[in-house]
Amino acid sequence: MQAALQTAVVGEEPVIQAMRYALNGGKRLRGFLVLESARLFGHGNALPAACAVEALHAYSLVHDDLPAMDDDDMRRGQPTVHKAWDEATAILAGDALQTLAFELLTDPALGPAERRIALVRGLAQASGAEGMVLGQALDIAAETASTPLTLDQITRLQAGKTGALIRFSAEAGALIAGEDPAPLRQYATALGLAFQIADDILDVTGDPEKAGKKLGKDAAAGKATFVSLLGLDEARARAKSLVAEASDALAPYGPKAATLIEAAHFVVTRES
Repeated sequence: MQAALQTAVVGEEPVIQAMRYALNGGKRLRGFLVLESARLFGHGNALPAACAVEALHAYSLVHDDLPAMDDDDMRRGQPTVHKAWDEATAILAGDALQTLAFELLTDPALGPAERRIALVRGLAQASGAEGMVLGQALDIAAETASTPLTLDQITRLQAGKTGALIRFSAEAGALIAGEDPAPLRQYATALGLAFQIADDILDVTGDPEKAGKKLGKDAAAGKATFVSLLGLDEARARAKSLVAEASDALAPYGPKAATLIEAAHFVVTRES
């Protein structure tokens, strides 16, 4: 997947270099979900869609790290794009990664035009004002709110900021195959929430070197998280319960879903 991503970004201009830089590293969870969900239906050429979600995710990280947003200096163990270049280059590189994602979804390898259109629509909904962008906006608003968010409010925020793109990634295989995405949607909804709870746990207990970024920022800012509201033990128990829920949703696929079930367990045991 890394080679395919780098091949998709051609040129030596600073903004192109910044795009390639932003695509380095990461867990590739979202791209993996695209590939594995497609394999459930016997579709072996979903790589362009996997690269699309990784490009979209990379754009979101570049913009999230900007001074006007989360103002971070490190990402994936290296200086953030606006630190390695400058703010203007980071903004433009993020913009270009976002548009690259939709270009990749037009690849004929992904099937008939109507299925590619379904992918474009799904990614747009997951990443825009109904999904990731809304979640980020709610997160920024929470930083200056007079009272901390409630558990329901945090759940809604994270369902957009983190969960929406994870949900699309898991549904993508069904969309490519023209199959019902409902079981994968249930799986990914639980998986996305478990992922965020695990992130909140890592923010308290993790190692910054392994995480590749600064930890403890939410606590320092007084922001409510799943850990601050539930406590560490209850947050871990909730994440474990969500993994079981995600696994149960894949029952219709039988043994073919074993790798996706392993991924759900990885999400809550990872160190980065």
